[in-house]
Amino acid sequence: MSPTFQVLVRSITLEAAGVLSFELRPLDSQLLPAFTAGAHIDLHLPGGLVRSYSLLNSQDERHRYVVAVQLDPNGRGGSRAAHELRVGQTMGIAGPRNNFQLAEAAPHTVLVAGGIGITPLWSMAQRLQALGRSWELHYCARTRQQAALLDRFEALAPTARARVHLNFDHEPGGSALDLAGLQSRHAGETHFYCCGPTGMIQAFQAATAQRRRECVHVEYFASPIEAAVAGGFAVQLARRKTRLLVAPGRSILQTLLDAGVEVPYSCMEGICGSCEVPVLAGEPEHRDLVLSPEEHARNTRIMVCCSGSRSDTLVLDL
Repeated sequence: MSPTFQVLVRSITLEAAGVLSFELRPLDSQLLPAFTAGAHIDLHLPGGLVRSYSLLNSQDERHRYVVAVQLDPNGRGGSRAAHELRVGQTMGIAGPRNNFQLAEAAPHTVLVAGGIGITPLWSMAQRLQALGRSWELHYCARTRQQAALLDRFEALAPTARARVHLNFDHEPGGSALDLAGLQSRHAGETHFYCCGPTGMIQAFQAATAQRRRECVHVEYFASPIEAAVAGGFAVQLARRKTRLLVAPGRSILQTLLDAGVEVPYSCMEGICGSCEVPVLAGEPEHRDLVLSPEEHARNTRIMVCCSGSRSDTLVLDL
C-alpha cells in the first residue's frame, strides 16, 4: 500500500471548459516522491472519496505534482469534490504508481489522446522531448474550447510544436482521427499509446490489432468490463486466519470492507491498481485492465474491486 501524505493546493487553473488543473506542493522543503511519465496519484478528497488522476507535468519536477480533472456531472462524485477544492487547502495523496509505462528507447512513439486523456500523454511527450527521442502527439477533442493544455503546446519550440497534431471533430470541417491510416504509416517497431474514452480506445485497439502487443499501450478512463459480482465463493485471509463468504451481488472488496478489513481502493473498476492483493492459492476470475495476460495467467495477484474467483476459495495475503 502506498503511504498517504499531505500536500498543499498551491494553484488551480482553468484549462478548458469544465477542466481544472491543480498544482500540488509539499508542505515542507522536501522533494516529492519521484515518478515516471504515465504515472498517477490518488487524491484523498473531501467526503472520504479517493480518486486516481494522471500526473501531467514533467517527471523531472520533484517540487510539485500537477493533475487535471474534468467535471463529470454524471460521475460518482470524485470530479465534483475535486472541483470544490480551493487554493491554500491541504489534502492527502498517495502514490505515485505507474500502470502506463513509457518505453523510452523506442525508435519512434505515437501518442493518441482523447479529451482529458491528454494528461499522461503530455507527461510522456515532455519526457521524450527531454531525451531527444522521436515522437508525435495526436490530440482529439470535440472543440477547441474543450481541449485542455493548448497553451502548453503553443509554448513549445517550433520543432517540437510541429510534432503536435490537433483534431477537433465537432468543429466545421472536422472529422474523427483516422486511426487505421495513422498506424499504417509507421514501422513495426513504433510504440503506440492511447488514453481517452472507451470508444476511442476500442477503435485504437482495432486499428493496431496486428501490431506486436508489447508495442501497443492503452489506459482507460472507465472499464468496459463489468465487475464480477456473482459471489458464491470464499476468501481466506491468510494473515488474519479469517474466512469470509462473498455473497451474490457483492464484490470481494465490498466483502472485505464490510468485515472491517482495510484495503486501499480508488477507481472501483480495475483500472488504477490501488486494490491489488497477492493471491496465495486459488484461481481468480480476472476482470481488471491493469495486469497483462501473462500476469493474469500466473494468478499471483488480483484486483479485488472487480475480479472474482473460479475456485471455491481464494487465499489472499491479507
